[in-house]
Amino acid sequence: MTLYERDGCHLCDAARVLLDEMLGSGGYARVDIDADDDLVLRYGFRVPVIGLDGADRLEAPISAPDLRMLISELGA
Repeated sequence: MTLYERDGCHLCDAARVLLDEMLGSGGYARVDIDADDDLVLRYGFRVPVIGLDGADRLEAPISAPDLRMLISELGA
């Protein structure tokens, strides 16, 4: 699971808190989109986005119920 984010984004901060609570801080990858021009073009102002297996699965705003559902799909 990957969190696409950028510095100074309050929605990204909120998504990171949820991910930390549900998966632990080492349970997912973090990617700063501003470090890659292609990612800036791809995501622009849509961050945060959670990707899984190469597909964008959730995007801002990310809610706890939506994230729980995605995590439960991993265990299925």
